[in-house]
Amino acid sequence: MFPIRDSRTSRKFPFVNLGLIIFTIYIFVQELFAPDLDLFIANYALIPQNVNFLLLGTLKPFITSLFLHAGFLHILSNMWFLWIFGDNVEALMGHFKYFVFYIFCGVTASFVQYIFIADSSLPMIGASGAIAGVLGAYLRFFPRNTVDTLIPVFGLPFIIAVPAGFMLIYWFITQAFNGVASILVATASTGGIAYIAHTAGFSGGYLFCRYFVWSKKPV
Repeated sequence: MFPIRDSRTSRKFPFVNLGLIIFTIYIFVQELFAPDLDLFIANYALIPQNVNFLLLGTLKPFITSLFLHAGFLHILSNMWFLWIFGDNVEALMGHFKYFVFYIFCGVTASFVQYIFIADSSLPMIGASGAIAGVLGAYLRFFPRNTVDTLIPVFGLPFIIAVPAGFMLIYWFITQAFNGVASILVATASTGGIAYIAHTAGFSGGYLFCRYFVWSKKPV
């Protein structure tokens, strides 16, 4: 299932959400044209075996890695999900708290993934964990919204209005299933999609989003 639009567009301009998208794209362009891509990745990606909690400098990639991406499909899919689901969450939380929430979910997702692959030399990059947190918050606050979703039926594309709660729970279950599978078959450190980070980001967003909303506001 691929979301096209949600049924509830925020009445407040999503300054932070749009800013995150623009900044992430800017960093991706810098990544594409970096004179030494390996050095760029080594400096800003989260490489688990380089983490030392006694050295603050080695913790910086828990944040900087959120703005790196592995390719055009990776960044386009991430930014599309953020554009669709982030505006309502930002409107409810407020601009500053939404920004803090986004970083919090990203760091939480990366840290949980790190626990399982602490000895890995493979770089972890991408905003997926942070965006998963936004999806978790959307599920908690707007489960009755509908999402126009592209669904292939017998090879033909159909756009169907799906309850947001159903779509996001389905997304979470698939991520959790793949995350558990990656642990059971000991492939969590072999690269690819960080399903554990996705699951952790979504869970963290769902559980802690209420602490970023001091009062219910119309969005």
